[in-house]
Amino acid sequence: MVLVQEGSFLMGTDSDEAWEADGEKKVQKVDMDSYWISRCCVTNREFQEFIEDTGHVTEAERFGWSYVFRILLAKSVLKRMKPQNVQGLEWWYGVEGAYWKKPEGPGSNVKKRMDYPVIHVSWNDAEAYCRWKGHRLPTEAEWEKAARGGLEQALYAWGDELTPDGKHRCNIWQGSFPQSNSGDDGYVGTAPARSFRANGFGLYNVAGNVWEWCADWYSSTWRLSHNPPNPEGPETGDRKVMKGGSYLCHDSYCNRYRVAARTGNTPDTPTGNMGFRTALDA
Repeated sequence: MVLVQEGSFLMGTDSDEAWEADGEKKVQKVDMDSYWISRCCVTNREFQEFIEDTGHVTEAERFGWSYVFRILLAKSVLKRMKPQNVQGLEWWYGVEGAYWKKPEGPGSNVKKRMDYPVIHVSWNDAEAYCRWKGHRLPTEAEWEKAARGGLEQALYAWGDELTPDGKHRCNIWQGSFPQSNSGDDGYVGTAPARSFRANGFGLYNVAGNVWEWCADWYSSTWRLSHNPPNPEGPETGDRKVMKGGSYLCHDSYCNRYRVAARTGNTPDTPTGNMGFRTALDA
């Protein structure tokens, strides 16, 4: 883990690329105490230790299925399936038997992906892991301060240019979404948890790869009228904050690999592009 020292930072953005409807387009000086945060997302190896020790059954296992992106499924599997009826999200397939240990469903496994971030974990699953570990999920403010790595109001975790010197710094969609992903950054699906260059604080993959759950309830308006030290978001809600974007993000569809970007999802939702990292009080 990395110790992020106390002090203020500028949260949010005034960039023209901001999704104003998400509530990210306001810059605030936020005062923060010191805290610890993981360098990497929790891996399959770490999550397996938790499962073996506790017998926890993930929500994807209880549901009996989870969402898998179509391009990751074999053609023989696709022929037998129909996409879930989610308007505008036809690229997600509800695959029976898909969960963290079988990320593309029956026939897949994580044997060669033990150091990749665990996926198909809901917020509730992540919270259960944190309790077992004696850690907690980071707040959105903690996540964003750490992801900025000491840079002030940079668009990305490494600066304002997406591919400085023509080099990829994150795992996002390359090509025409959702038809073709060239994998120019080295990956079509997830990448190992410790991939690309770390940011200024030593954190890996805070842009792209997998969405990361935060502790806060999601609101697009709360931060516009609240600015306490060490903010923890609204007291109630129906969705939890997710930060960082994923391997599916593309500037034509989901330009949320920017460090200020945010979205939310229900706490019981697992998909093939959601993970998490942990935090601790200093």
